[in-house]
Amino acid sequence: MNIFVAKLNFKTRTEDLQNAFAQYGEVSSVKIVKDRDTGRSKGYGFVEMPNDAEAQAAIDGLNEKELDGRTIVVKPANPKAPGN
Repeated sequence: MNIFVAKLNFKTRTEDLQNAFAQYGEVSSVKIVKDRDTGRSKGYGFVEMPNDAEAQAAIDGLNEKELDGRTIVVKPANPKAPGN
């Protein structure tokens, strides 16, 4: 399952996100979206977890919880639209 994570602290690193989600199960990938020009985090990212039950547990456990001093929003990612 692909999971959308929003309202991240701009200083949150990929490893921080990986560690938070790994408490709930296997994490296959983590990506924090960065501004193309500045390289600075845009404050959101995506986490991929192969097991849907573990992914749902992570969503339930981490949504509206604090990570690096910010209350994050965690929900299933919308599928990419065709052509994007």
